[in-house]
Amino acid sequence: MLHKYELNGLKIVIDVNSGSVHVFDEIAYDVVDFIEQPVENAVSSLRGKHTEEEITEAYKELKELEKNGQLNSLDTYRDRVLNEKKEIHTKALCLNIAHDCNIRCGYCFASTGDYHGGRKLMSLDVAKEAIDFLLATSGSRKKLEVDFFGGEPLMNLDVVKETVKYGRERQKEYNKRIGFTITTNGTLLDDEAAEFLNENMDNVVVSIDGRKSVNDKMRKFPDGKGTFDEILPKVKNFVDKRGDKSYYIRGTFTANNLDFSEDVTFLADQGFKEISIEPVVAETNKIYALKEEHLPFIYEQYEKLTQKYLEYQEQGKGYRYYHFLMDLDGGPCVYKRVSACGAGVEYFAVTPDGELYPCHQFVGREEYLIGNIKDGVLNKELQKEFDKNTVYNKEKCDGCWAKFYCSGGCQANAAAFNNDLKVPYDLECKLQQKRIECAIMLKAYETLNQQ
Repeated sequence: MLHKYELNGLKIVIDVNSGSVHVFDEIAYDVVDFIEQPVENAVSSLRGKHTEEEITEAYKELKELEKNGQLNSLDTYRDRVLNEKKEIHTKALCLNIAHDCNIRCGYCFASTGDYHGGRKLMSLDVAKEAIDFLLATSGSRKKLEVDFFGGEPLMNLDVVKETVKYGRERQKEYNKRIGFTITTNGTLLDDEAAEFLNENMDNVVVSIDGRKSVNDKMRKFPDGKGTFDEILPKVKNFVDKRGDKSYYIRGTFTANNLDFSEDVTFLADQGFKEISIEPVVAETNKIYALKEEHLPFIYEQYEKLTQKYLEYQEQGKGYRYYHFLMDLDGGPCVYKRVSACGAGVEYFAVTPDGELYPCHQFVGREEYLIGNIKDGVLNKELQKEFDKNTVYNKEKCDGCWAKFYCSGGCQANAAAFNNDLKVPYDLECKLQQKRIECAIMLKAYETLNQQ
């Protein structure tokens, strides 16, 4: 399977199964459409545009790439993935340390932080049991992950602190290392919290949507006041002190700010070097929801963003945009390529009551309750369903060129919009495809400029 497109003056052809990315001249780009046909067909169809000699030479070179497994390569993963039985071990937990929040985001999937249940904070006992569960079920894995999530986890900072301390102590007994991450809205990021996070968190994700008008339209305090003026100085102070440790500024774009590339640029101009602006996921009846009719403009925004991205790099003001990070030199292992995040299999969300869900976006949906930290995974059939839910089990993914880059998309979105884990959310697919095209173009552009 091949996928070809033009972007930023580059004519790009992707061999889907091998992952090979080619930047062709105009002749090869035209001739590659005939790679599975006799050369005479290419000559006949392209004679008015290229000479017979040019077409024949390009065809010969393309056939050599095909012979070397870089064009029209076979899928060598399918049988292995569908037939191999592998042991399942936990690698990561999302601790919903606070089912409560001190702000009210208009697009919040977690129902203002309480996940459609009572507002509560996780106790230290539950948090410790979660750490014990992770270590006990991690098998031979040496690197584990815990993400403190909410609601707003800094509302439960004391338990966060003690949980990290407990994890650091217990990991020694297992000869493992737990990497800690926290996702926060930044409003409670005072000097004490910032110092603790900088000393103890491997990664910190702070939410802000970009420009003040954009952020304050959706991210407000309970009294209706916008959060921008409260957040921005705290986040800047925090990032200044963080040094070279990992962090992300994470925002959301909606129908209210389809020109989201301006928000990315705004955040870059504030000095932030790690940025992610994600498309909102919402039912189409919501006024802020993204819809099919918005796609052409959104595509233009991604292309505009690639241009700005390159300009900033050339000006020495470069930053990293999450959706543009692409590894073409090897990439993740085959199972990561075909099954994504490991939700419900290697990764779970833990509620304040110790319940296990496949991920934080499933929390509160009782049909996806998969177990608890005391007894482990109880719904083995549900775990098996997640385990087998690879791109090879999704009909829609079968003919999609992007499947090994998106890994089949978000299963929570599939469940929410299609009530079926095996049917990806269509709008997400289209946005993913565009982002992947942009990311691959940027990587190809970078590689060409290094030669």
